[in-house]
Amino acid sequence: MMDLCQNARLTILRHTGRSLNFCRARTLTYAIDHPTTHAQGKRTPRGDKPTYTSRSARAGLQFPVGRVNRMLKKGRYAPRIGAGAPVYLAAVLEYLTAEVVELAGNAARDNNKKRIIPRHLQLAIRNDEELNKLLQHVTISQGGVLPNIHQNLLPKKTLKKGEMAPAIPSTSAAASTTTTSAAPATKASKPKKTGGKQ
Repeated sequence: MMDLCQNARLTILRHTGRSLNFCRARTLTYAIDHPTTHAQGKRTPRGDKPTYTSRSARAGLQFPVGRVNRMLKKGRYAPRIGAGAPVYLAAVLEYLTAEVVELAGNAARDNNKKRIIPRHLQLAIRNDEELNKLLQHVTISQGGVLPNIHQNLLPKKTLKKGEMAPAIPSTSAAASTTTTSAAPATKASKPKKTGGKQ
């Protein structure tokens, strides 16, 4: 290889003549000593493919960091977006999603279902204090409402034979005695009606 390069150097110097300046001759000889296989940039050998790891994989996330970055830029929320902003936002979104899906899965399992439906999402969010506060102004389509019946609307318990009525508290007992004593007085004060005209 060295003999070939030396012969090529001598051939170039012979054809160019003495008028060739020193710098140009050095450049030509360097090009001969270090031949390149092609005119383009460096290529990796065929066996070694360039490995690309996504930003989601580097951060250990499932949510797409690149897509979040693109949407932050496209939304024009700020003139500049830092490198850590999409990673942080993707991590927060992934955490919230995992929390909601876990609670909704528990609600689905309680209802003997294997598929999460909007009703399970509604039950999961409204039964969790922090998620309910976060999504208090959100309406979930086909979610329904929490099962709730007011105490006053429930039927009163009927006493079975042999059971005693619960003891009446003293404040309510005093109130009941005043109403019972006042009731006969009002009845007595009313004049009795007679069948004929007066």
